[in-house]
Amino acid sequence: MLTAFARAFRTPDLRKKLLFTLAIIVVYRVGTHIPIPGVNYKAVQTCVNEASGNQGLFGLVNMFSGGALLQITIFALGIMPYITASIILQLLTVVIPRLEALKKEGQAGTAKITQYTRYLTVALAILQGTGLVATARSGALFSGCTVASSIVPDQAIFTTITMVVCMTAGTAVVMWLGELITDRGIGNGMSILMFISIAATFPSALWAIKKQGTLAGGWIEFGTVIAVGLVMVALVVFVEQAQRRVPVQYAKRMIGRRSYGGTSTYIPLKVNQAGVIPVIFASSLLYIPALVAQFAGGNSSWKTWIETNLTKGNHPTYITLYFLLIVFFAFFYVAISFNPEEVADNMKKYGGFIPGIRAGRPTAEYLSYVLNRITWPGSLYLGLIALVPTMALVGFGASQNFPFGGTSILIIVGVGLETVKQIESQLQQRNYEGFLR
Repeated sequence: MLTAFARAFRTPDLRKKLLFTLAIIVVYRVGTHIPIPGVNYKAVQTCVNEASGNQGLFGLVNMFSGGALLQITIFALGIMPYITASIILQLLTVVIPRLEALKKEGQAGTAKITQYTRYLTVALAILQGTGLVATARSGALFSGCTVASSIVPDQAIFTTITMVVCMTAGTAVVMWLGELITDRGIGNGMSILMFISIAATFPSALWAIKKQGTLAGGWIEFGTVIAVGLVMVALVVFVEQAQRRVPVQYAKRMIGRRSYGGTSTYIPLKVNQAGVIPVIFASSLLYIPALVAQFAGGNSSWKTWIETNLTKGNHPTYITLYFLLIVFFAFFYVAISFNPEEVADNMKKYGGFIPGIRAGRPTAEYLSYVLNRITWPGSLYLGLIALVPTMALVGFGASQNFPFGGTSILIIVGVGLETVKQIESQLQQRNYEGFLR
């Protein structure tokens, strides 16, 4: 990987793209430290220091924003509204025929869906920004903080609208920065910004583990966490690269005096076909009951049960539900993102077939059978990756949103592998040595 980056910096056009990407990253990180108007910055810092890593219900969103959410900055919402909008549009593509037709139109349809995603992102940013401002005004953003109620000293309607507009505009700027990286930089812009947001929380979280440790000044706990993280990274790289290659043979056709086809290829079915989406879905779904209980008044029995069982990451009920939801969403997302019947029809249209399997419906049934077989280990792997940090690192004082958690590791490794592949492919185009060296 380091060799690829070194060769890229020696190539003039790739060097420009890398430097442009780094410049956008610097702008993004600067924006995550600029507070919005109407916020008492000293009170926010006091509450952040008192929280000491316990980020509560907002830990996942805070991780995706690079720590900007709890700082209440102009980029507080980060890229979470865009991620949510993209997932919603992808799910609606299966349900709404108009979106499904746009998806099949190629580049023009994709551009239209991207435009819809932008509009939905702004709408979600307004909704989430309003919720964040209301939470900060009520003091529930930092439960237990002594100065939580003074984070927003001026609670006038104009101040509230200004705060929401600033955060919505910040989300739009983040979306624009991501698209700039995609067009003029290296890799997928939104994935790069997500990668940077998560990586930015690593140093402080690792140092917090060291400070809270008691063995050899905390260095033993620190080293153990690093070792566990490296093992998890190696496991994730191994599984993310694993795939089941279904062979496909294309029949030879004679058109005039020329023959076409007769080639062999394969359909790569990844073991983890769903990626990190099931973990995000499961985490978000488990946050909803806890969020409802937090804003509900009184001391009813259902509220007490939720606060006892669904707010602590190391509770057996939470762990069991989290694991089952990840497995369910893994199968659900694979079912809507990969259509065996469509793949079988395309193969039949171009004269392709799987050796030993008849074209058409038997091919679709075979692909569905293979996909279900490899989704089981993929879903169990996702569940274990998401739960190992919660169960193993809690003894070292790490919160359930520690950077070596399942979501962050999957995103960092996935984005890193994809970016390196893009750099290597562009290097091969510019440094092709031919058949004879």
